[in-house]
Amino acid sequence: MTEFWHDAGCAFHPVSAPDYLPVKQLRQLQLHRLRAIVQRAFDHVPLFRQRMDESGLTPGGLENLTDIARLPFTVKTDLRDTYPFGLFASPLSDVVRLHASSGTTGKPIVVAYTKEDLSVWASVMVRSFAACDLGQGDIIQNAYGYGLFTGGLGAHYGAEALGATVIPISGGNTDRQIMLMKDFGTTAICCTPSYFLRIMERSAEMGIDLHDLPLKAGVFGAEPWTEEMRKRIEQGSGIRAYDIYGLSEIIGPGVGNECCEQNGLHIFEDHFYPEIVDPETLEPVPDGQEGELVLTTLSKQAMPMIRYRTRDITLIHAESCPCGRTIRRIRRISRRSDDMLIVHGVNVFPSQIEEALLMVEGTAPHYQIVLTTDGVMDSMEVHVEVTPEVFSDRVGALEGLRRSLAASIEKIINIHVKLKLVEPNTIQRSEGKAKRVIDQRQK
Repeated sequence: MTEFWHDAGCAFHPVSAPDYLPVKQLRQLQLHRLRAIVQRAFDHVPLFRQRMDESGLTPGGLENLTDIARLPFTVKTDLRDTYPFGLFASPLSDVVRLHASSGTTGKPIVVAYTKEDLSVWASVMVRSFAACDLGQGDIIQNAYGYGLFTGGLGAHYGAEALGATVIPISGGNTDRQIMLMKDFGTTAICCTPSYFLRIMERSAEMGIDLHDLPLKAGVFGAEPWTEEMRKRIEQGSGIRAYDIYGLSEIIGPGVGNECCEQNGLHIFEDHFYPEIVDPETLEPVPDGQEGELVLTTLSKQAMPMIRYRTRDITLIHAESCPCGRTIRRIRRISRRSDDMLIVHGVNVFPSQIEEALLMVEGTAPHYQIVLTTDGVMDSMEVHVEVTPEVFSDRVGALEGLRRSLAASIEKIINIHVKLKLVEPNTIQRSEGKAKRVIDQRQK
């Protein structure tokens, strides 16, 4: 088995063994864990027990994995409504860590971990890094934020368990990030893709070519990003850019990760069972059909999540992956059902704008969507940075670029939008998640 993993082109680590379980054995393990976690939630979480009772369901009624579709959903408002500890299935004396989201309004959502939960978290992060061909001897610069945000500590403990050297630099201070990357010989970096774009930009300003550094991989997550963005990053830095997926409500980063094939994220489904449902009817859809990702934690002790609606739009790849992993893949998350904008009656997602912009040469990968009210209608204007070379060129070239970009956007979303070219370095940079939408509409 070890030889097979090496032949597949991805790093081997003993903790990666569950990635290659025979499918029948994996399904048996999932059913066993599903029954146990549903029973735990029924016994210890009043909200879940109430919903089961209202539906006339009992944990003993789970005869096979398809029966999961009979269980009630959990949504984000459930976590806010039961703030802070109402969804815990473990006593606080067994909880060794609390994290919380950076909610934009009201109370944050709180998530909890037992020692066993932290061990699972570290193990799926090890499997994530191994899938990116990282292992002992790598130097991983962790530029995710530490603190209540799950990204920093999740990546940190996973990288240590991997046997790598960890630089716990957290986010921000871009000049220092670049200095340590160069001086310490960083081979991999963890951060948001938009922040790595800032690192690329600042490196160029400092006269440092990232191609000349040992840096070989980036593990990027915490925000949607497109295949076009990946191409920009890889061509501009010489690294391989891998997508990592996770959410605090489930465990944090490490729910899924791309392998060396970079064609979908493997979900570590021995711990997180994936479903795709129609976001309107909430009925399950088959593999290969797009819908909303729903996740069930199969081993989370402190705070089990049963059929959690992520709002992320994706699909499950029906075919197996050439890497040899038997755990299924989802298509990369490029949009969420709740980030949809409606402009002139048309559904528009920010990821569609990014895709259109990055298909045209002469633009920097920095943009913002500004929403305003035009009479009784919502109006959208896209602000796009151009490269210094284009901006310093003649006015005709700028107008030609503006027309090309407007045409590219219209081709993808089927409506004409206002487009404004702005000078280099005028759109605010982010050290975490990029703010793509500025809503100036009258409330």
